[in-house]
Parts: sequence; structure tokens; C-alpha cells
Amino acid sequence: MSESPRDDEQQPQVPEYKVSEKKTISEYAALDAEDESLRKWKESLGITQDVATGKTLGDPNDPRKVVVFEMRVNVEGMEPMVFDLENKEVLEKLKKEPIAIKEKSKYNLTVKFRIQHEIVTGLRYIQVARRAGIRANKVEEACGSYPPSTEDKPFYTKEFAEYEAPSGMLARGHYTATSSFIDDDQVTHLEVPWCFDIVKG
Repeated sequence: MSESPRDDEQQPQVPEYKVSEKKTISEYAALDAEDESLRKWKESLGITQDVATGKTLGDPNDPRKVVVFEMRVNVEGMEPMVFDLENKEVLEKLKKEPIAIKEKSKYNLTVKFRIQHEIVTGLRYIQVARRAGIRANKVEEACGSYPPSTEDKPFYTKEFAEYEAPSGMLARGHYTATSSFIDDDQVTHLEVPWCFDIVKG
């Protein structure tokens, strides 16, 4: 069974700063409409007319702002393994049935997610892997800031950096991992425990 990352392991390793007060999408859209540089900044955030007028996707009964619904594990020399993170049975399987990764092989993760209700800023991916309860490594990657999904852009895809699996007798074995998605308010939007085995190549 995978353990959750400790509080200090979940926190992005960036200098402390004070997050400015959040604004609604409508407030962002109305900001200095005549300011050309601000208009370009809003466009870079994806604040389109559909977003500004509320023509976005999302279940009003679902309080989540970030819905990560698919994780794809890409391992060199293998067919991609796709997991439906909205399926409870799949989540249980990820915790109990390890993914086999050959030593020295290249691998990475790709996720698909949607944003609903409001803009999410500073989304980050944090992965902590352990072996026999001892932290083996920690990966952090910035995902970015996103407006709510629309019909034109129903979901976002993020492909993470490629890594090489460790090799040697000491590296081979069973690992547990926890993947977390955290924004700049330190809100954890999803935490997925899973496991993998490094096997002989």
C-alpha cells in the first residue's frame, strides 16, 4: 500500500511569497479592457470570450476545480498504459498491482485534465517515490495556470519530462509512489498512490 507524501514533501521547493487576492473570471475579463498589454496577458491565461461569459464546461454539483481524469504511463519498448483516474477500481488496482519498468529504460507520464468553475494558477505536479518506506526520489514539474475548460478546449494535456529507470541489483525491486497536483495556494487537487517494479532488462 502506498503512503501519502509527508507535508514537507508535498510543498513545491520555491521561495515563499504571498499570493495575491483571487479574482473571479468576470473580474479578470473586466480588468482595464483598453490596456493592450493586459489584454495580451489575459489571452495568455486563456481568458477568452467563452470563458468570460461563463460558457464553460463543468458540473455545478462537482466542487473540484481540477479534474485529472487520465494518466498515461509511457515506457520505452512497451505500449502506453492508460488509466482512468475517475474509476475507483482502477485507482485500487494502481495501488496494488505494480507497473513493470525495465532498468535503464526511458519512461514518462502524460495526464489529461479539465479545469472547472474558476482559473487555477501555478498548478504543479509532485511525485514522491519510496522503497521500503525510504524516499528514493522526488520529482517536481510546473504545469502552469489554466482557465476553465470550454467546448473548444474541453481538456488539457501535460506530458512530463522523460527519465531513465535506475539499474543494478540495488535499484531493482518494488517502489511505491504518490502523484499529487497542487496549486499556488497549496491546495492539493488530486493525490494518486500507485506502485511500480524496476525489473532486470
